[in-house]
Amino acid sequence: MASSRYPVPAGQHRAETVEKKSRFIADVRRVRSPEEAKAFADAVREEFPDARHHCWAYAAGPPGSTHPCGMSDDGEPHGTAGRPMLQILQHCGVGEIMVVVTRYFGGIKLGTGGLVRAYSGALQAALETLPTEDAVEKQGITIQTAFEHEQSIRHQLDLMKLAVQAVEYRAAVLIRVEVPTDEMHPFKEQLTRALPFGAVELTTD
Repeated sequence: MASSRYPVPAGQHRAETVEKKSRFIADVRRVRSPEEAKAFADAVREEFPDARHHCWAYAAGPPGSTHPCGMSDDGEPHGTAGRPMLQILQHCGVGEIMVVVTRYFGGIKLGTGGLVRAYSGALQAALETLPTEDAVEKQGITIQTAFEHEQSIRHQLDLMKLAVQAVEYRAAVLIRVEVPTDEMHPFKEQLTRALPFGAVELTTD
C-alpha cells in the first residue's frame, strides 16, 4: 500500500540560471489548491514586474497525482514552458509543489526547443537544492455516538494524538477528526474495541 506520508517543499526556494543572456529565475513552493497557486504566481509577478514572462506549473496533490494541476506559458510559444515543467513536477517525487519561472529576455531568441530546455533546466536547478519536509495525507471522519460515550471517545483520541476538529450536539454527539490515511484501519479498530458494541458510528468524507 502506498504511504500517505510524502515530501513537500519546505518554504519558498529560488534558483537562477542563464541561457544565451536570458535570465531565468525559478521560484518553488508548496501549494495545496488552485487558489494558493494563483496567489503565488501573482506574488512573483509583483516582485518582478519588469520581467517579460512569468511561466508556471503546479501539481497540488500527492506525488504523481494529476489533479489538481495547472500550467501557463504566459506568452511564450505554446507548450514550451508550462507543459514541460508540469511533466517534471509530476515525476519529481515531491507533492503539493509549484514553480514560477520568471524570464528576463537577453536579446537572443532561443527557439522552441531552446525554450523547453531553458525552462526545464531552470526548474531542475531549483529541484536539485530544494529543501523538503514530510506531509501527511489525512482523511476526515465523523464519529457519531451517544452523549454518555463522549468523554471515553475524547480519551481515546488523546491516546492516539488526534485533535478534535469540531463537535456538534444534536440527537447524538458528532465529533469530527482528521486521521492519517495509513492509520485509518488501526484507528477504527482501537476506537470500536475501547467502547461498547454499537456505541459509535463512523462516517468518512
